[in-house]
Amino acid sequence: MPRVKIARKSTATDMTAMCDVAFLLLTFFIMTSKFKADDPVPVAIPSYTHTIVLPEENTATLTVGHGKVFFSVEGDKIRASMLEQVGQLYNVTFTPQEKAMFITLPTFGMPIGSLKGYLDQLINEPEKAKSIQQPGIPTDSVSNELFNWVREARKADAALNGKSLLICIKGDKKEEYPTIGKIIAILQKQKVNKFSLITASRGM
Repeated sequence: MPRVKIARKSTATDMTAMCDVAFLLLTFFIMTSKFKADDPVPVAIPSYTHTIVLPEENTATLTVGHGKVFFSVEGDKIRASMLEQVGQLYNVTFTPQEKAMFITLPTFGMPIGSLKGYLDQLINEPEKAKSIQQPGIPTDSVSNELFNWVREARKADAALNGKSLLICIKGDKKEEYPTIGKIIAILQKQKVNKFSLITASRGM
């Protein structure tokens, strides 16, 4: 007897659910991603073969370039508390709008006497303010404002998170040693003898 041939049927897979999951994951990663902020001055950091990823919170970064020093701290609450505490030291009162603007700054490098006016310009004339070249935070012995910014940031972090703030130095590889030496001396005055140097992978 002839064999009965069974017709072959192609399998059909519904990909709708998988596409929905893929787009949900894509949306989640886009919304939660933290984009890298531009440096206030061009900084060509030195290279190194061993790489350790920095944590995204509980970190303060000192950016050094062209003889200028800029400061940034992760965490909105820490920034707000730090600004208020430094303002009290120098008798400078910041409005709620100025505090809200300061929190949004990824990094800053202004003397405390000019910071209030700079924040006002960012609020009222943002395009004009963006063109202002920040002179850096003073580190001289007469007005060592950087010492106070670092100290108040550490105090704010300890009060809010109960942790020790991780200090990182991001310096241009061509920067002269005296500028870096001042920063290290400022940290050592506060008994901060452990800090990280930000470098780039040699393969980059």
